[in-house]
Amino acid sequence: MTGAASPGGDNTKMFRKQLSWVLIFLAASIVLQGVGAVLALHEAERQVVRGRIASDIHQGFVQLSATKQHLRAWVTQHKIGAGGNPQARDGLLQDMNSTLATLTRLTQSASSLGLDGPGSQEHSARLEALRVLGHSVQNLGEMLGQLKTLPPDVPARLGWDTLTEVFDRSEGRDLRELIAQSIDRESLAMQRERKAADTTLTRIRWLWIGMALSLGMLSLGATVYFAKALRRPIDELVKGAHTLRQGLLQHRIQLNGQDEFSDVARSMNEMATALEKHSQQEAEQRHRLESEVRERTSALHEANRSLQQTDTRRRQLLADISHELRTPTTAIRGEAEITLRGGERSAQEYREALQRIVSTTRQLGTVIDDLLAMARSDMETLSIVHQVVDLSEPLAEALSQASALAGENRVRIESPSLAQGTFYVMGDAQRLSQLLLLLLDNAVRYSLPGGVVSVSCSPIHEDPPSFKIQVRDQGIGIPAEELHQVFDRHFRGSAARLHRAAGSGLGLPIAKALALAHGGSLALQSPADENTGAGTRVELHLPMWRSNAICTTEKGAAQAEHGRPSL
Repeated sequence: MTGAASPGGDNTKMFRKQLSWVLIFLAASIVLQGVGAVLALHEAERQVVRGRIASDIHQGFVQLSATKQHLRAWVTQHKIGAGGNPQARDGLLQDMNSTLATLTRLTQSASSLGLDGPGSQEHSARLEALRVLGHSVQNLGEMLGQLKTLPPDVPARLGWDTLTEVFDRSEGRDLRELIAQSIDRESLAMQRERKAADTTLTRIRWLWIGMALSLGMLSLGATVYFAKALRRPIDELVKGAHTLRQGLLQHRIQLNGQDEFSDVARSMNEMATALEKHSQQEAEQRHRLESEVRERTSALHEANRSLQQTDTRRRQLLADISHELRTPTTAIRGEAEITLRGGERSAQEYREALQRIVSTTRQLGTVIDDLLAMARSDMETLSIVHQVVDLSEPLAEALSQASALAGENRVRIESPSLAQGTFYVMGDAQRLSQLLLLLLDNAVRYSLPGGVVSVSCSPIHEDPPSFKIQVRDQGIGIPAEELHQVFDRHFRGSAARLHRAAGSGLGLPIAKALALAHGGSLALQSPADENTGAGTRVELHLPMWRSNAICTTEKGAAQAEHGRPSL
């Protein structure tokens, strides 16, 4: 990658780290602001509680003074005989006691919250006032329990002085002055707490404004900084991506810093280099492919010419076989006409004529078999119906058809007794029977009189599993130099032509084509017996449809040992 160092590279160096620190700082600021909010809320709540307690204490003393005045009025009415319900008196006394108890509790709360102001004189004065007032209320209760209406002859002044002494004096102190001082003191405390609350709220308000402004300025600064730091590298990356998308793979992004954007630019440049190299390789491969296509086209033309030549040879062979059909047909017709022409003949003459006709018919059957084999040998048009087939059935059918030919040639066939339901393959039953019959027919025809053709079947537990069917004869064998040609069409070895002049050389090629059509293979070995140097062994492998199939070759072998062939 070429190009000068980016001037903005130092500004965006370690961009991820800088962004992380800024985000951490912003998160810490938010957390700090939250903590400040909790502390401010706690302080505001504390000031509210202090102000409420101060107000409640002030209100308590005011209420105590008012209740005392109501009680004085009740006593005055009772003294002069103007009424005065005892229940009202008791209710007023209970209110005063309840107010004193509330003031005592509020005094303790005020002390715990530091509501007493500088020093402890305020708290001591409050406790002293509550103690004196409590003693006064207790004395009032005792006195009012013994209070009676003044007789008419007693001066009202005497009753008033006694009443004043109980209501206004306690322990040598003037209760009116004491209550007034307490009210003034609590009023000052309430004003002091209100002022402190206002001060606290003002301080919290400015603290919040300052924190909000600081966080806003910090966020704005981070936004401006990162906007400037991101603009150039992002523009370069977008421009580079657009250029590469247009197919200009030689373009390179000019970012050479040590930040993350430069890493992305280097990755994109490496990708562009790889794509450019791949494009060049693709062009080279396209040229090679075109060359191969030309070569394959030429090979196809050669194959087509070869197929045309093969078709020509096939037509010629069909013409030859058709010509061969005329000869035995003419011989049969001539023999019959000669026999029927003229007068009566002896039974021996008729027998001899029929024997000549049978012999000619056999020759005709051989020619017809060759013609049918040639018609079926076109594997391109051969129809194979794939289905699950029990191999024992086509094998039994092939053995049954081959037994007649074996009897004529005085050849014995030994085969295993295959248990049904144990040898399954995927294929066409009719074609499999044709394949097996071709192998048996070839073994019988090229065996010597009195010879034995043995058939065996066994499973091969490999990957993939298969069945091996072996057909072994004791016949003339095949020379080693001719083994590689036995599957060529129309090839017949020298020994085969001497042993049996008739034949088209199509049996084994057709058998191999059928084996390949079933996904199997066909192999041939000669001599089958190394000691005698005679015979041929053909091995047919067919894919196993079910891996647990078990061949009953051992049972067939046991039958062979007891001299009891299955056919």
